[in-house]
Amino acid sequence: MPTSLRPADEDSDATTTGGDRSGSNRRSLARAVASGAVGGLVGTLAMTAYRIPLFEGLPPTAEFWAQYVGDGDPSSYPLQALALHFGYGAGAGSVLGLALSRLGDDPGERDDRVTLLAGVAYALVLSVLGNRILLGRLLDVDLDGEERLVFHVGHVVYGLALGTWLGTAGAIGRSRSDAGRP
Repeated sequence: MPTSLRPADEDSDATTTGGDRSGSNRRSLARAVASGAVGGLVGTLAMTAYRIPLFEGLPPTAEFWAQYVGDGDPSSYPLQALALHFGYGAGAGSVLGLALSRLGDDPGERDDRVTLLAGVAYALVLSVLGNRILLGRLLDVDLDGEERLVFHVGHVVYGLALGTWLGTAGAIGRSRSDAGRP
């Protein structure tokens, strides 16, 4: 079993050195969640920059806000829509960061290609679920072929950015040996 998945009492280093393994695990998980959140924000920024010239209007979160929180036209809620969109992106990134950390991946030793592909695969799952559940069921929105293409490719852009961020441990500009250090 990878060390990161072992309970503290099974870890011989924690018992022989008197170290606080559970505190170290909590810090490691917190770093993974935080790195995922930042990667999610970076990915959402890239996705939003991709879709702006191709898609009219705000992200679907404007429609969500108008239907479930506000009482006006979706175009009346640009700041709320963007805040919710970036919040979703950060939250989704946190989940992937946590999932990768629970699989025992050490950010400084990750295979960048695998993490990149994990980011893209994860984003495609989010895209399909977003199209079917958020748009189709909650908002009763049916995208036409071109809109659906932009929607899904936008999520691939998100996944590329998120996977790259997590694969490099947010350490672009630092040496690989420093990637896992705070």
